[in-house]
Amino acid sequence: MLEFVKSLGIPSEQVMSDTNSAPLSGKLVIALEQAVAAPFCSSRLADAGARVIKVERKGTGDFARSYDSAANGESAYFTWLNRGKESVALDIKADEDREILLRMLENADVFIQNLLPGALARLGLNSARLREKFPRLVTCDITGYGEDGPMRNAKAYDLLVQCESGLASVTGTPEGPGRVGVSVCDIATGMTAHAAICEALVQRDRTGKGSGVSVAMFDVMADWMAVPLLYHDYLGKPTPRVGLNHTVICPYGAYECKDGELVVITVQHSGEWQRFCEHILGDADLATDPRFHDNTARIDNKPALEGLIRAVFGSHDRATMLERLAAAGIASGAVNDVASLSVHPQLDRSTIDTPSGQISLPMPPIRRSGGPATLGPCPAFDADGKAIRAEFAPHSKTGNPCK
Repeated sequence: MLEFVKSLGIPSEQVMSDTNSAPLSGKLVIALEQAVAAPFCSSRLADAGARVIKVERKGTGDFARSYDSAANGESAYFTWLNRGKESVALDIKADEDREILLRMLENADVFIQNLLPGALARLGLNSARLREKFPRLVTCDITGYGEDGPMRNAKAYDLLVQCESGLASVTGTPEGPGRVGVSVCDIATGMTAHAAICEALVQRDRTGKGSGVSVAMFDVMADWMAVPLLYHDYLGKPTPRVGLNHTVICPYGAYECKDGELVVITVQHSGEWQRFCEHILGDADLATDPRFHDNTARIDNKPALEGLIRAVFGSHDRATMLERLAAAGIASGAVNDVASLSVHPQLDRSTIDTPSGQISLPMPPIRRSGGPATLGPCPAFDADGKAIRAEFAPHSKTGNPCK
């Protein structure tokens, strides 16, 4: 085979890389999912080479398909989170479709679901029972508040969890709390579930037995809120909302330049502070001024220090200020809008196909030594339904030899 490949002028190592380098190549993932958290998780498994079959509700499908039509007529959320998957529409309450699902799970490595707690148990499809039936299966249940506790049946949209977890109380400005501008609770939950599934697959390779993992949005954000929680529990101190500033480090925040643009800086150790005073503020003696000589003193005298900083920044445009900061070795960045991100020189993009044409997405952040990932297309609703039904019909001879 390799000699034939060489005869075509294709290096054999390239072929081996293309076919076998994807870390989850050969793995089958069944995702009974909707919205954001679970699709985020399964899309990253697809990026890693897994075959992901997305099971959508018959008739309506994943409701994220209708969130918007921003991406060339398709939902921005849906196209971002469902690249590289196959789509099949099933009514799992119907015997025939439930049998198709079970046939898929018989051959699957991973099952992901984010339905309401108890929904699958009523159909005999809860994760514990599925693992009894298919011992090598890894199951992942994604919920809002877990499967026990007083809020287990509560709705858990991203904004609600941002508020319930206290995240909104430390986000925003002194005038009021704010929502993080992207679906951070959903995304963080999908990231956590992705890591948990990969860990479970490693464990299965060692033990030969699948396991169950569960991830709740509230638990994920409670973990992310550990530092504000510790400040409250052990110091009795709230974490104030400070916008683009920092509560315990100074200078650390955004300052307006002559052209009205913002630059954010962070000075975190004595060497940086000395350089900042000499090269940016133009007064090396400020580094040893009793008001500012260490971070504690700078926090205590923050209004006076920030007056000095604002005067300097206000006398230069943003481009000049960023050049000066870079030359002095001071950590800094531009406060960009989304239009600036779209043309940012650091932004890498990848193109995917959708039912309405191609769209450009940010390249996945995981970079592997084999080269950039090729993202699969975003499927139309039930695009693979006929083929999947035939593949997993009761009379078919399916199998997953890579398990």
